[in-house]
Amino acid sequence: MASTKGRASRSGAMVTLVAPRGAITPMGTTPRIKPYKVAAVFEVGMSEYDAAFVFMPLPEAQAYFNRSGDVTAIEVYTENPDRIDHYRKLLADAAARPIFLIDWRQRNATFFSALQVERNVMFLILTIIVIVAAFNITSGLIMLVKDKGRDIGILRTMGASQGAIMRVFMMTGASVGMVGTLVGFLLALLICMKIESIRGFLSWLTNTELFSPELYFLSKLPADLDAGETTAVVVMALTLSLLATLYPAWRAARLDPVEALRYE
Repeated sequence: MASTKGRASRSGAMVTLVAPRGAITPMGTTPRIKPYKVAAVFEVGMSEYDAAFVFMPLPEAQAYFNRSGDVTAIEVYTENPDRIDHYRKLLADAAARPIFLIDWRQRNATFFSALQVERNVMFLILTIIVIVAAFNITSGLIMLVKDKGRDIGILRTMGASQGAIMRVFMMTGASVGMVGTLVGFLLALLICMKIESIRGFLSWLTNTELFSPELYFLSKLPADLDAGETTAVVVMALTLSLLATLYPAWRAARLDPVEALRYE
């Protein structure tokens, strides 16, 4: 594999590779220039690879870079990149000599650090949004308790216990939270599955290029639905919705039926 500044957009075209370190002559080092025919064009989805890398037969690459019988580096791919520490140990033991190893985490450390910060900030923003929604449930139930004061007084005089009144308002608020969480989950699932289509539609609608590949290093907008994180968000939303009903339900249960019916 060799890196190049040249770029071909279709197979069958000619691309010229230029290497600054060429042959050494009495006039100095001359660049090595050689044209090649493009057999096929690949696209992996990352602009930094699609625009800057070519693949060529190993003997031809060795001849071009004057490295007869050896290579500058060997890349090892695995189907389970999360076990990179295990594979690093296996490679070091197989080499049986000191070698320089660099994995995908070290190569993209800055990029992944930025993504982790963005991920934490987005989770914090999402938590604040859910808390605000929970306060809306609380305020709505408080207003409902005030509006239904006479009805609560009648139920209490008919023998309804404080626990029964509290359960009624808790179920009312919890049902609002459950319906909102379910609708939000289904809407988010739809957006996650159709994110690239939505991005294309918004780009067409605004006549602008959203998520430029030169800035985000991606030619397509990826979306990965993580079951663990999704479950955590749904559980958090349901829990906060339930907690938001405690105070209004307790206030309704503590309402004195005499006071509730006095001014009706």
